[in-house]
Amino acid sequence: MRAVYGLLRRLIAHELRLIVSLGRWVARRPHGVGEGRGFGHARGQAAMMFGFAFVCVVESVGMSVLLRDYPVAHQVVLVLDVYTVVFVIGLYAACVTRPHVLDATVLRVRNGAHVDLRIPLEDITSVRREMRFTHERADGELNLPVSAQTEVTLELAAPVSHFTFLGRERTVRLVRLHADDPDELVRSLTRARTALSPLPDPLA
Repeated sequence: MRAVYGLLRRLIAHELRLIVSLGRWVARRPHGVGEGRGFGHARGQAAMMFGFAFVCVVESVGMSVLLRDYPVAHQVVLVLDVYTVVFVIGLYAACVTRPHVLDATVLRVRNGAHVDLRIPLEDITSVRREMRFTHERADGELNLPVSAQTEVTLELAAPVSHFTFLGRERTVRLVRLHADDPDELVRSLTRARTALSPLPDPLA
C-alpha cells in the first residue's frame, strides 16, 4: 500500500509540474537556470506535440457530436478530452521551460518534468558530438532522445544516481541526450571542464 501511495504522490507531483510549466511557458520564465546557461531541447518535438494536440481537439469535436443526446456521457468525455489536450501541451511546455543547464560546476540534464539529473563537471571524462537514432536499453546508460535522436554523449568517471518516472533508482555512467544546438553545448561543456581543471603550464 505504501508503494501505491508513493506512486500516486509522484504522479500528482508530475501533473502539478506540468501545470506550473504552462504558466512559465506563457510568462517565458524558464525553470532552474539561475546563474547558469540554458540549452533547449524542445524544438525537435514541437510539430509532433502540436499535431497530437490537434488530433485530440478533432476527436473531442467528434465525440461531442456523437454524444450530444447523452448529456452525462458528453460532459464526462468532454472533461477527459480537455484534460488530454492540456496534458499534451503541458508536456511540451515542460520541455521548453526546463532546458539543460550548464553552470561553473554542474551540468543539469533534463527531459520535460520527469528527468532532472545533476552531473558534476569533474565527473565528466568525455563529451562528444555523436548522432544516434537507435537506443537500446543497457545497464549504466541513460538515453534521452527527442524524435528518437540524440546528438551528445557524456561518459562519466563515477556513476550518478538517476530516478525513473516510477521512482526506481538507477546508476548511470553514460548519458546520451538531445539538444537544439548540440555543437554549442559540446563547446561550452569543453570550455567549462577546461576552466574547472586547466591543463598544467608546460613552462612551469
